[in-house]
Parts: sequence; C-alpha cells; structure tokens
Amino acid sequence: LSRLNPKNRYFANFAKGSGVITLVVTAWSCRMKELKVRRVGNSLGVILPREVVNRLRATEGQRLYLVETPDSSYRLTPYDPAFEEKMAKAEDIVSRYGNTLHTLAE
Repeated sequence: LSRLNPKNRYFANFAKGSGVITLVVTAWSCRMKELKVRRVGNSLGVILPREVVNRLRATEGQRLYLVETPDSSYRLTPYDPAFEEKMAKAEDIVSRYGNTLHTLAE
C-alpha cells in the first residue's frame, strides 16, 4: 500500500508482512529525507539524520510533536501546538484587556 497526498508532502510505503515501514517526509524547501522505521525494543521508531536534528534544535530526551495538518500531511516540530494555541489566546487577552489587567495587578 502506498499513499501520496495531492501536495506531495509525504509518501508512505507499507510492505505487508515485511516488518519495515519506509516514511519519506518532504520539507517546505522541497528537500526530502527518507527515514526507515526500525524496531527499538518493543516499539517502532525512526532515526533522524543529524541535519534534521540540528534544524529542529532537538536534544536527546526532548519531546517532538508530529502534527497532522489540514491537508493531511504531517509536520514534525519541537513546539507543542496546544501550548502555542494557549499562548496565542493569552496574548490576545492581554492585548485587549492590558489596562484592566495592569490595574488589577496593583
């Protein structure tokens, strides 16, 4: 089974019964990195190339988030999207009610 989305953002090849899944993720700059899913203990994982780790500014043990986008592609990010959304809402509240919040803080 192979799947290619309309915007060529990702390609997945699932070989039935082989135990190997190949996942290719393309970046916005149209650079593509092929990653192989490998068994790590009782789990499956991928090894990120050093270039990708550097670009994500990731360190060992850090959490990364795989986010499904509206166009059915995936985005790997070191930022928690739920936290980002909460911060955007907080910034909106502060910008609208800054004077009131300042007065209440006194």
